[in-house]
Amino acid sequence: MIREIVQVGDPVLREKCKPVTRFDGELAKLLDDMKETLKAAEGAGLAAPQVGVPVRAVQVDVEEGFFEMVNPVIVSQKGEQTGPEGCLSVRGKAGTVTRPDKVKVVFSDRNGNRYSLTARGFCARAVCHELDHLDGVLYTDKAENVHDVND
Repeated sequence: MIREIVQVGDPVLREKCKPVTRFDGELAKLLDDMKETLKAAEGAGLAAPQVGVPVRAVQVDVEEGFFEMVNPVIVSQKGEQTGPEGCLSVRGKAGTVTRPDKVKVVFSDRNGNRYSLTARGFCARAVCHELDHLDGVLYTDKAENVHDVND
């Protein structure tokens, strides 16, 4: 089911999300809906609070593949990259954000199995962007020169 993507101003986007403690059908439904919503929106990532659910779950869909992460934590980062970002919850805007060029993240899948991912370049940018959502941080908090995309 495609869910509504909440927009800037909704308080759920500023909440520190709770860790997932139950790996059950309810979580699977949320993750399935998030994937469908992300595909429909043609975005690079989506965090649970963006569909109004303040739990630590994100999805990233980039050239390197589709990554579904529950309770993700960045355990190391290297380098620096600066580039444009937008957000499905901040429609019509873009800005320039500096992020790590390489990150290692550990996370669980929908069944509670633990994994790690080393992401570089745009994939690292997308992972960092989505994990920020889990702590109530929007890219606009870190961005320089936020502007309307039609400018």
